[in-house]
Amino acid sequence: MVRGSDILIALIAIIFPPAAVAMMTSCSCDLMINIALTLLGYLPGHIHAFWILYKKMRAEEMYGATGYIYVGNGEYQPSNDPRPPPPHYGQNYGATGQRY
Repeated sequence: MVRGSDILIALIAIIFPPAAVAMMTSCSCDLMINIALTLLGYLPGHIHAFWILYKKMRAEEMYGATGYIYVGNGEYQPSNDPRPPPPHYGQNYGATGQRY
């Protein structure tokens, strides 16, 4: 089921793909990849943004509207999963090195 927010993110992805990826993944490697792809060519940035949107929509179908967390590399896992998230989840890439 396509929600209104997914349609809005798709429209933003058409206009400026890095903004849509930032809305879906926050500040992550996927955002940096999308910025590089958009600078290399507008079409690769679009393809990557829509791939991230597709993965998010699949996670919504599998785990419900709020039952998932983003773990990086276009992957999602259930938010109530007893397994710990991957070691890079929530890592701060700034100068402080603090974890969230």
